[in-house]
Amino acid sequence: MTDRITPEQRSKLMSKIREKSNLENRVVHELFRRGIRYRRNNRKLLGNPDTSIAKYKIVIFIDSCFWHSCPIHGSRPKSNVEFWNKKLNRNIEKDIEVNSFYISNDWNILRVWEHDIRNDFEETINMIVNFINNSKLKQ
Repeated sequence: MTDRITPEQRSKLMSKIREKSNLENRVVHELFRRGIRYRRNNRKLLGNPDTSIAKYKIVIFIDSCFWHSCPIHGSRPKSNVEFWNKKLNRNIEKDIEVNSFYISNDWNILRVWEHDIRNDFEETINMIVNFINNSKLKQ
């Protein structure tokens, strides 16, 4: 199946994707408002976690339903199927590798789906804060 938009239009759309999404910004601003201090997209840590607190060995990933193939909302493009299947399957493999790395090194890892934040922001933030507080207690 051919693409419905030109390569130039596709390039323009893809260029709008940013490393830090508005959704992530909302989450970290709320965490900061609640007194939690963190690092964002720490390149020194495997997988560049969206939020990390190295002192307590905490990493938090906010996974997009598209890029991380959410079982509920994840969809695959109908054009260039081979490329997208390879790309999205590799993302799933990387997530598993990153999880294994942090677990084997006694880090506290949390993955949050984008749809959880969108559906119930307050409840998801409370869950993240509880995860952070419980992780601090383990140290």
